Order: sequence, then structure tokens, then C-alpha cells
Amino acid sequence: MTPVIASSWARVLADELAAPYFLELQMFLEQERRQHMVFPPAEDVFAAFEMTPYERVRVLLLGQDPYHDEGQAHGLCFSVRPGVPPPASLRNIFRELHDDLGYKIPPHGCLAAWAHRGVLLLNTSLTVRAHAAASHRGRGWERFTDAVIRKVNEKSDPVVFVLWGRPAQQKSCYINATRHAVVTAPHPSPLSAYRGFFGSRPFSAINRALGERGQDEFDWSLPDTP
Repeated sequence: MTPVIASSWARVLADELAAPYFLELQMFLEQERRQHMVFPPAEDVFAAFEMTPYERVRVLLLGQDPYHDEGQAHGLCFSVRPGVPPPASLRNIFRELHDDLGYKIPPHGCLAAWAHRGVLLLNTSLTVRAHAAASHRGRGWERFTDAVIRKVNEKSDPVVFVLWGRPAQQKSCYINATRHAVVTAPHPSPLSAYRGFFGSRPFSAINRALGERGQDEFDWSLPDTP
């Protein structure tokens, strides 16, 4: 069954949802799910859009693939389900958040609270075959999520785009950096966190960019119980 995207996004992305490439993508996913385990579950593919309506996007944080181990991915980049140990990249994000703004490191890895407050936790590819990183790249998701970035760029209210790592930073061509803000750093993965992510202070940079555009700072706290 093809998942349904939230209504605010369905209006904004109507042309993409009706495009031949997107219909082909859905057919591919239906076949994949018949033959393989695919993450996240179908009902969670568009969870980021459900939790963060178009009109409420204040920050767009761009990831890459969903997590591809069982029970982790639930439709929000870098986030895992409650009860699932945070993967290394997320632990590094929490460490930098603590060092940057002093927030305590939560006992879980679910970022839904951020999503509900206005962070669109977007991956460039929204699905992946189990235990096979990058297995759904080049199937149409990138075209779709590029359109999402362009539509967020069209918002009248300023948005902060957070691009960690080279693949994410290549999407800056879709962003009007005069009207919006772009915060970049190396990726928080163990391979690159020590090459500049640690110490980059992205969360204070985001709050500073919001303040410079007349907006309230973002509340980066996470509840002990998601």
C-alpha cells in the first residue's frame, strides 16, 4: 500500500506526487517490499512530513539514507525509535549539542520532539533495503527530496538549512542563502566527526541565524521519555 503524505505537503508537492517518476518509484517500492525487508515501514516513510507541516518548518536538517538495521528507522533523519540504542552519528550529535549549548544527553535517540517543534528531519532517500546501505539511491527519491528542499526554499519565512557532510552540502544550490540561512559542518559520523564536526557548534549557529532573522531561538531539549 502506498503511504499517504500529510495534507499540507500534498498540496505543495502535488506536481511531484503525480509525476511519472514518482509513480515508478512507488511501484519499485511495492516490489521491494514483496521480496525484501525495507526500512522504514511503509506507514513511517513520510513521518517527517506528518510531524512537521510545511507551514511550520523552521529548520531543515538533511540526512542521507535511513538506518538500515532492524528496528531503527522511523522516517526521521538521524532519529531512532524509542528503546533503540542511538547509533554512533546520533551519539556524536548529542555530544556536540551538550558541548555547544549545555543540554543534557537524553536517554534515548528519538528526535520526534524536534520534528514537532519545526525541524524537518529529511533524508535524501526515504527508504532502504535492510542491511544494504544506499540500496534505494537513484530510484527517484533524490528527485523528490530535491523538490522538497526547493519548496522549503520558497517559504516566505526564513528557514535555517543544516547541511552536514559533502553530499548534503551539494544541495545548497537549491537554497537562496540571502533570504535563508545555511549552516554547514562535516558529517557527524565516526569517520568525520573528529575532522570538524566536533567543535562546529551548529546548534548555537542555528539559533543565532534564527535570531538574526527576527525569530525565537529553537528549543533543542529532548524529554526523558519520548
